[in-house]
Amino acid sequence: MSLRHHEIAEANHRILNPLVESQLRLLGQVARVGPGTRILDFASGKGEMLCRWAEWFGSGGVGVDLSAVFTASARARADELGVADRVSFVLGDAAAYESEAGAYDMVSCLGATWIGDGIVGTIDLMRPAVRPGGLILVGEPFWLEEPPPGAADALGFGEGDYLSLGGTFDRLDTAGVELVEMVLANQDSWDRYEAAHWVTIADWLAANPGDPDHAAMCDFLDRERGAYLRYGRRYLGWGVFVTRPR
Repeated sequence: MSLRHHEIAEANHRILNPLVESQLRLLGQVARVGPGTRILDFASGKGEMLCRWAEWFGSGGVGVDLSAVFTASARARADELGVADRVSFVLGDAAAYESEAGAYDMVSCLGATWIGDGIVGTIDLMRPAVRPGGLILVGEPFWLEEPPPGAADALGFGEGDYLSLGGTFDRLDTAGVELVEMVLANQDSWDRYEAAHWVTIADWLAANPGDPDHAAMCDFLDRERGAYLRYGRRYLGWGVFVTRPR
């Protein structure tokens, strides 16, 4: 799926992952975000986490994302919430972003571990920027139960990309971090994330019949709905894992 297709599908989303606002707030609380906490967020999307945490908890930081559309939305959100003096957003490749070593209390990447070819490589990218004793937050899918043949492919994953919750814990251990907290999406929050794509894409298709991506978005909508209802809703979980480098 291209970057533009994501921009179309998530045009009306504020949070670009399966957490809802109450879970996003809980995540900030369990990660002990407070006044002056400095956060670097890789693949920051529309910046809702950084902006709302700045509003709720008084934190600040920097978000990095490849999408000009999402980055513009993040900057507008910071202005809307009155936190633009504390959070900023950089348009660029998070995997290539260079930050001052140990400059952040927390480094996060929620749902984009493709930037490091998986959770272990992404943690390796994040580790240099976090101060000693700081936290690394990783958002990642996991299998709720053993999926049937074809499920991973239908959901757009490679075989072995994601593991069970226990297997994910093992990968965190391999990455050299200690799991200290977590906030997991639930079925309702997954539904809100996934089903909201469907109406957004359907509205876009009706309004843009001559767009070059019209056929591709039709196909994407059909595949995504079927894959979620057949496999994703039963077999796939998602969570943010709060870790501390060893």
